[in-house]
Amino acid sequence: MSGLVLKLAPKERVLVNGAVIENGDRRTRLAIKTPNANILRLRDAIHPEEVNTPVRRVCYIAQLVLSGDAQPDEARLQLLRGIEQLSQALIDPDSRTQLSTATEAVLGAEYYQALKALRSLLPREERLLAAAGQA
Repeated sequence: MSGLVLKLAPKERVLVNGAVIENGDRRTRLAIKTPNANILRLRDAIHPEEVNTPVRRVCYIAQLVLSGDAQPDEARLQLLRGIEQLSQALIDPDSRTQLSTATEAVLGAEYYQALKALRSLLPREERLLAAAGQA
């Protein structure tokens, strides 16, 4: 297994196992070889005041595990419940695929992959909420 490859822009910050790392003045490519390392791009981080929708809530739980602010064993059940609730509302095939990917990642303790799959649902959720607001 080759591990996770991070491509960082100049001055981009990333959280790796609780330590904030800032890139230098040039683009960088890092290969993370340690399995189960907790990695979070700070540009992708959801701030607590932005946790105001169902998908964002579930993403935030995964993010807390990656940042070291939640224990994986405690968050696993919350994540699986949240994904199950999302599957009741997001019934299109692509959403189902992403939710299935997120579930498998949580069960495999791959929280970065779970967050990645869940984040892909944010634009869809935004469109659905906007359409519901116009009705």
